Amino acid sequence: MTESGPATAQPMLFAHGFGCSQEMWRTVTPHFEDDHRVILFDAVGAGRSDLTAYDAGKYDSLDGYADDVLGIVEALDLHDVVFVGHSVSAMVGVLAANRAPERFAALILVGPSPRYIDEPGYTGGFSQTDIDGLLDALDANYLGWSSTMAPVIVGNADRPELGEELTSSFCSTDPAIASQFARVTFLSDNRRDLAAVTTPTLVLQCSEDPIAPLPVGHYVHEHIPGSLLVVLRATGHCPNMSDPDELAREIRSFLA
Repeated sequence: MTESGPATAQPMLFAHGFGCSQEMWRTVTPHFEDDHRVILFDAVGAGRSDLTAYDAGKYDSLDGYADDVLGIVEALDLHDVVFVGHSVSAMVGVLAANRAPERFAALILVGPSPRYIDEPGYTGGFSQTDIDGLLDALDANYLGWSSTMAPVIVGNADRPELGEELTSSFCSTDPAIASQFARVTFLSDNRRDLAAVTTPTLVLQCSEDPIAPLPVGHYVHEHIPGSLLVVLRATGHCPNMSDPDELAREIRSFLA
């Protein structure tokens, strides 16, 4: 865990997505360090986290990751927290804020998806067959899967350095932990949790996103009472990498 900014300022807690680490926020957080206490952390199994702390039973659902978020909030005695969650961590933030709403001032959900698999009346972006194939390929050859999928996830084919960075991040994650986290991520269904959110919420949706397409962003917005949806000009699933300035600008506008 790392901190920057004034220790007495309003805290902003940034949570990364699958296969990523706190490094993915490095071009976003400088926009907030003058007037916020910025807190970054690596989920267990990612980045520089302690791999010995990984417990397959605990992390068999997103609730285990929400426990960790609340653990940080309580250990640092944080209040009035602005939680910024990318991808799967957006739903982790929803779970954490629903359990301790008195601790949170705002939820910033970047590319959120409450369910990745299509159902009648719901568009998640993937069929069950798609997800089964994705998980089988990950298990068969994680490094190969990473080098193929990371550029697709980040998009912006004209900027191959983004895909290379995400590939490197994926490849630094323990394959066994990545496999379980992928299953927890892509097989989860948190749609019922959206209606319980009472924390002011900003939904940030990329204009083209291969992981969480536009209908998903609209669904999240429509089911979180009073939320605001902003469709970014940024494309791909990682605006924190592809357009950090636009992302930071929209967060600042919402907080203002």
